[in-house]
Amino acid sequence: MMDDNKDADAAIRLMLGYLCIAKESEASLSRKVQILDRFNFRDAEIAIICDSAVQAVRNARHMLKKKPYGKKKK
Repeated sequence: MMDDNKDADAAIRLMLGYLCIAKESEASLSRKVQILDRFNFRDAEIAIICDSAVQAVRNARHMLKKKPYGKKKK
């Protein structure tokens, strides 16, 4: 009984994730990760939603955290 409830919750979370990026189908993985991070999705969930590897999600998140090179603000 408890496992059925957890499975239903996981399915609902995944559907929410799919809906969040539905209009972003042409967006990069980094952009999709950025959107889904707002909803506290785990790496594995984002990988399922975006149909990519977990490590690719981690790499995309790392690239988002990197500071851009170039002009520095004063």
